[in-house]
Amino acid sequence: MKLIVPLVLVVLGFVVMAAGVQVSAVSSIASSSPTYDITTLAGKVASIRGTQGFYLRASALIEQEADSSDVGASPPYSSTPITPIHVLSSPLDGTSVGSPDVVVDQDTNAASQNEPAIAVDPSNPDRIVVGMNDYVSRTWSCTIAGTPCSALGDAYSGAYYSNDGGATWCCTPTDPEHLGTMIPGVNRLAGGIYDAGGDPSVAFDSAGHVFYAGLGFDRTAPPNTVTVNKGTFDADGALSWGAPTFIKPTTASSTLNDKEWIGADSHAGSPFQDRVYVSWTRFIFNPQDGRYVQSPIAFVYSKDGGVTFSDRQLIVSNVLYDQGSRVVVGPDGTVYVFWEGSTRFGVFDSIWMVASTDGGVSFSSPIAVAPLIDIAPPANTVFRVNSFPSADIAPDGTLYVAWSSEVTNTTSYAADPVCASASRYSKCHSSAVWSKSIDGGATWSTPVPILPTLDASNRVAIGYPVTQRDGKTMLTAPGARRVDTFWPGVAVSPSGRVYMSAYAADVVSPWQICDKPASPTAVGRINCVTPTVSGLTNAPGNYTHNARLDYVVADLTTGVTKTVTTHPVNSRYHFGGGFIGDYTGLAVGSDNVFHAVWTDTNNVQSVTWWYGFEFVSTPVHQQDIVTAAGIF
Repeated sequence: MKLIVPLVLVVLGFVVMAAGVQVSAVSSIASSSPTYDITTLAGKVASIRGTQGFYLRASALIEQEADSSDVGASPPYSSTPITPIHVLSSPLDGTSVGSPDVVVDQDTNAASQNEPAIAVDPSNPDRIVVGMNDYVSRTWSCTIAGTPCSALGDAYSGAYYSNDGGATWCCTPTDPEHLGTMIPGVNRLAGGIYDAGGDPSVAFDSAGHVFYAGLGFDRTAPPNTVTVNKGTFDADGALSWGAPTFIKPTTASSTLNDKEWIGADSHAGSPFQDRVYVSWTRFIFNPQDGRYVQSPIAFVYSKDGGVTFSDRQLIVSNVLYDQGSRVVVGPDGTVYVFWEGSTRFGVFDSIWMVASTDGGVSFSSPIAVAPLIDIAPPANTVFRVNSFPSADIAPDGTLYVAWSSEVTNTTSYAADPVCASASRYSKCHSSAVWSKSIDGGATWSTPVPILPTLDASNRVAIGYPVTQRDGKTMLTAPGARRVDTFWPGVAVSPSGRVYMSAYAADVVSPWQICDKPASPTAVGRINCVTPTVSGLTNAPGNYTHNARLDYVVADLTTGVTKTVTTHPVNSRYHFGGGFIGDYTGLAVGSDNVFHAVWTDTNNVQSVTWWYGFEFVSTPVHQQDIVTAAGIF
């Protein structure tokens, strides 16, 4: 989040008081500074991004939902289905997800899914739950009072489950009366009060209950909340969800709750067995001018299975500019929270950690694990990225944490200012790195890459050369570039088997861009209307370089590494290529089998309804949530 620039941030003259956060701005600065309409998501996102001296972002979900260009159709609704002129695709992509990988979501109408989170029942390694941002309602064919459901739908808190180790998944959501296992009571189409929801996190307790944490929010009004739903499996293995608990909901425009994470103490014999913990980022804005103030990590716990939660506490001390927290619970009941953040005058961001030995009642002072440089979007991609941590703990108490940092193309993985400069793409690359602590987080090992062989390799170019739209110019392969790795996962089995995973941008190939997408934007995500120019052969536009992603899992215990994607993932599909998620997922059961989960775009399905617009049935690539299981 921190840029390497002179940090005389007088606009951030704020203090945290015991009773809460109070704001005091410097009037001479305020008179010349921009103002923001923080009653809307778009205004809050603009305020955060406009803060000088910080590379600080709301979650990718919030940024996507703040994009007013992706709002659905409004009356009058056309009765004539749209026939696309050109749908962007590449012959280098797959047309389905290949075995042994399995598609988790049961959407059949080419909706988007991303940001997966995964958990395995500690008492039943065959029982798995995956949460995701699910835009399935954007493709529903139903109507409500004459309005297409797909015009009313938005981001959903989606959930799917498996009782056979991930071989098959349930269930299919088709309309508001048949939600499958979509999370109820948050979004309006699911009986809730909010426009949208998502940003999932899932965790099991020791009794086999699963807890789903997410967000609920409106696009153009202040209300927002952190939500928790409790899921119960019946004797036949069917999952049902209870009503949500809204944690500290707010209608104040000066507050945005974002990027929550949930943990549960599933350890038999722990003094806090089955206690549920939730952390999240609490963005605070100046109510007078809308400028970003700070974003501490908030924390609550529940002693009654998520029915009620403790009073909110801020756990970061003076590390006030934060995002991306993760909760980890040790076998002895100790709670650890990791996040990315910085102090007011810190030169670099760091991964930070606090610990609680009394069930979340109080926490230690923050400890810096390691400094980092926030990663830039991998070369030849356009999607949003971050350096948020992932973490887990071994039975012997060893802590493992992984994150992504921009590092130099040398053997050093320390934070280097050159990687925050304009030279970063020529001298640096993003690397998923990890560190461990054997003393409860007091000291940490030097960060090293999760995937050292890939990290030291160059991307493979495929599909070159290709003729440009003028029929004469050729696009040739770009120069050699180190593989970017990012969005790591960490999972440790009950026997101490340590797995880690990450995306690797290890392939680069040509991608034909759209010179003129159809209007409005939602339609233009599918339909490119630039006609073929007379005498030219390739529509709709020129080619550009496009990095493709593989998902890779490493077993630190055995030293074995395996690429689990069966075909590279093209991140350019859906949302204009700008949003493929904020993270990936990794979990492991008592049988030592890992379950990796990521966003994949190799599947092709036919879309008919899309954001309230009806199309002639059209095959398109979509974003799916895909999983792979294994043991090395």
